[in-house]
Amino acid sequence: MNDETGTRNLSRAECMALLNSETIGRVVFTDQALPAVTPVRFTVDGGDLVVRAPAAERLGAAVRGTVVAFQADRFGTAGLTGWTITVVGHARAVRSPGERVRVALGPSAPGTEYFRISCERFSGHRVDDAAAV
Repeated sequence: MNDETGTRNLSRAECMALLNSETIGRVVFTDQALPAVTPVRFTVDGGDLVVRAPAAERLGAAVRGTVVAFQADRFGTAGLTGWTITVVGHARAVRSPGERVRVALGPSAPGTEYFRISCERFSGHRVDDAAAV
């Protein structure tokens, strides 16, 4: 059921299904004691998220072994309808992401790093009523 703002909380299963439908999200992390956000390609793999980080970005060194947030969303262009999901979990380097993950994330340049984010906490919301927002 929607609240007075037109939003509805999503279950973990709904969040995972929606995340399975997207390929671009954002990792939120700490970089030199400051908040940072960077867009990444991702895929869902075994209940976790696997993200690809270009070798030249500081993301790799900053997130290895830390707690990060991840966010993906989709909103319609004709109105304020859509969804947003935030995941919080530990990030760890993946040495061999597996063929399925590499195919899902597309071609990568030499030196590309992969990270697995455990999906420990979810927050998902769907906006169903553009007039209510």
